[in-house]
Amino acid sequence: MSSELYADGIGEITVTGTIVRIDLMSLSATDRDANNNPKPVFRQRIIMPIDAFANAVDLMQKALGGLVEAGAVRRVGDMSAAGDMQSAPGGASNASPNFN
Repeated sequence: MSSELYADGIGEITVTGTIVRIDLMSLSATDRDANNNPKPVFRQRIIMPIDAFANAVDLMQKALGGLVEAGAVRRVGDMSAAGDMQSAPGGASNASPNFN
């Protein structure tokens, strides 16, 4: 049986020689910052050779392209270029600041 890990995002990517380390983080259920927002907490690290990292980035870019084409997400730059600053149905925006 394989195990799964949920991550809210990537905390840091470090390149040392030909090795890439990707630190996964999630938001703490108990620790809060001064604004009462959940603090990001290190969860696990992915370590891979640089060529595997480059292949992973290519695969993620293709997946993102499919999501954009399907309308599941919108790039922030695309919205401002088109003058479309409306929020998604239900009041929540699909746009992520990660896709600038």
